[in-house]
Amino acid sequence: MLDHIGLRVSDVAAAQAFYDATLAPLGIAVVFSVSAAETGTQAYLGYGSEGRPYFWIGAGETSTRVLHVAFTADSRAKVDAFYAAAMAAAARTTARPASAPTITPTTTAPSCSMRTATTSRPSAICKPRLS
Repeated sequence: MLDHIGLRVSDVAAAQAFYDATLAPLGIAVVFSVSAAETGTQAYLGYGSEGRPYFWIGAGETSTRVLHVAFTADSRAKVDAFYAAAMAAAARTTARPASAPTITPTTTAPSCSMRTATTSRPSAICKPRLS
């Protein structure tokens, strides 16, 4: 079981604005923050729910150009709200954070068995692509 994941971002303020907007429809928000003074290096923000941070961002050099992270949603409406918020946030940002996700509007085989924030087409659920 995965406990948490941390991403480095080139601009924490821009990343926070993006993730605040896109994760809110899923009930995910900053639940813990650590200042640069506390760490001795840089600040970190812990996103999560029910007081438990499980998605962290912090300033620093990004280590990967491609990363797939999926958040679960308990309704189609929340998936659609997440997608709309992500598209709106990306449109407002001229220089997207290096860790800003690519929103995939259809499911693929690995996420076929559950609804995730990357699933936005009902007909695609449990009909994996064959490519």
